Amino acid sequence: MQRYLLPTATANCYIIMKRILITGGAGFIGSHVVRLLVQKYADVNFVNLDNLTYAGNLANLEDIAHEPNYRFVKADICDYARIQQVFAEHQITGVIHLAAESHVDRSITDPFIFAKTNVLGTLTLLQAAKEYWKDDMQGKLFYHVSTDEVYGSLDHGGFFTETTPYDPKSPYSASKAGSDHFVRAFHNTYKLPVVISNCSNNYGPYQFPEKLIPLFINNIRHNKPLPVYGKGENVRDWLYVEDHARAIDLIFHKGKIGETYNIGGFNEWKNIDLIKLLIKVADRLLGRKEGASDKLITYITDRAGHDLRYAIDATKLHRELGWKPSLQFEEGVEKTIQWYLDNQAWMDRLTQNNSLKSV
Repeated sequence: MQRYLLPTATANCYIIMKRILITGGAGFIGSHVVRLLVQKYADVNFVNLDNLTYAGNLANLEDIAHEPNYRFVKADICDYARIQQVFAEHQITGVIHLAAESHVDRSITDPFIFAKTNVLGTLTLLQAAKEYWKDDMQGKLFYHVSTDEVYGSLDHGGFFTETTPYDPKSPYSASKAGSDHFVRAFHNTYKLPVVISNCSNNYGPYQFPEKLIPLFINNIRHNKPLPVYGKGENVRDWLYVEDHARAIDLIFHKGKIGETYNIGGFNEWKNIDLIKLLIKVADRLLGRKEGASDKLITYITDRAGHDLRYAIDATKLHRELGWKPSLQFEEGVEKTIQWYLDNQAWMDRLTQNNSLKSV
């Protein structure tokens, strides 16, 4: 069994992570994390737990589905009895918790499901971990993957750091803020070993096509409108999803217990500038005249509570653990667009039964 060095709050110690539970592993970010870890750590067993709701897709993991150190379990993270059973059956020693409802527009329409999944689901996992590990917390870890949106909105200056006060603006970010608070509460009250990371916007292959980049790539391909909120002035920090997966791997194995790490790309783009880049690259890859799809841009009424700007300061992660993004944004965007153009069948399976209107 491979040994990893995991710094603790008091001292460094060697631990053995034998059986890792990854929640939401059939989703966009989760599938990249599962693939990376299953292929990298052949002597560690990974259990992918996903309820396969609209954004969960086992087709994302077809290439590693039969690996001997990989298991899939279909379950709801809010089902406490089932989660207890999973911990016991698989003798879980570590958790990487990614399962979440994550689309802001959906949270505005139905905030209850976000509170249930993101807050109560996280609480269910925390309680199950606490109870299963209560006789021996040594060498255990609960890693909670969160979002930069818990920090609220920035104007034109400054960055989110790990000490930025929480100021969520949407039901989605409020639910993730609540889940973060529960994780810290379990660490402070029960001494549950935890780490948290808050990441900026991700892009790359296998993203559910209601999100901006895959939605717009698909719409450009099919000459459909590109709906832009307001004037497209909102700013986001973008990170290639495989770089996020690498950061999760690093934090899980070397992060300090009780700490929070911000993960960002140092890569801010206004929505309208990003959309014009997508058009430029997609038109070229589709053999069209550059800018031919500019006419598809359609400005629509801005979203309620739309945060102006997110920007992550990932200095701590770089300074303490040596992580930094591996791809320049333009390179990552071209790889991403090419992947979606090459995998239209994957896209078609998801879009046939879903109404995809939001950005």
